[in-house]
Amino acid sequence: MPSMCRLLPPVALLLLTSAGTRAADLPKAVVSLDPEWDRLLEKDNVTLQCQGAYPKEDNSTRWFHNGKPLSDQSSTYVIKDARVKDSGNYSCHTASFALSDPVQLKVHAGWLLLQAARWVLQEGEPLQLRCHSWKNTRVQKVQYFRNGRGQQFSHKNSEFHIRHAKRAHSGSYFCRAIIGKQNVSSEAVNVTVQGSAVPAISPFFLLWQIAFCLVMGFLFAVDTGLYFSAQRQLRSSLRKNINNKVTWSKSP
Repeated sequence: MPSMCRLLPPVALLLLTSAGTRAADLPKAVVSLDPEWDRLLEKDNVTLQCQGAYPKEDNSTRWFHNGKPLSDQSSTYVIKDARVKDSGNYSCHTASFALSDPVQLKVHAGWLLLQAARWVLQEGEPLQLRCHSWKNTRVQKVQYFRNGRGQQFSHKNSEFHIRHAKRAHSGSYFCRAIIGKQNVSSEAVNVTVQGSAVPAISPFFLLWQIAFCLVMGFLFAVDTGLYFSAQRQLRSSLRKNINNKVTWSKSP
């Protein structure tokens, strides 16, 4: 019995290590938003979807808000009439998928809010901004500004699009509109357009480049050898011609 007791700690440690390895091997779940905006005004609604596989024996979802577990175990987590206290990081996991990367929601109090599908994007991708009003109140004379300079004016259109964004489109954006009789501005938010990503080089293309360089190097070496060989033969031929030259002189 004492020997069995001495064996228990290593066995338990092995089981824990094995469980940790299995968790590390699992793919991560993904949290998506519907609608896609991560910045909300109070009274907005948003649905969080946990994307991941569910085994037959356990189809529940574990949700976390700022690291604290939530009671809801369905694949969707609905926030109705959002409040400022609903701001924070949301993550989820399923029995087959590991804990997702957190998605940050920010709920603001106010009349007007600038929203974007993404705040950081690659050069060439579309930039989409939306001037959102509290409870979707009607807005008029919507203006967009970047770094304090006007970019767009519209009597009713509350959206701003750039089909192919460039790094020069980076900056601090805000919108302004007339709501009722008030001239209201949103908070400024930074948009970053990064340089185009460097395309990945496939192994096949890399091997082809190496083979091409080797072949070209071999051909260059052969060509150089032939060049020096031809020079040696030419010099040898000239020396033989000089040695075989006959000199004629007139006899006395």
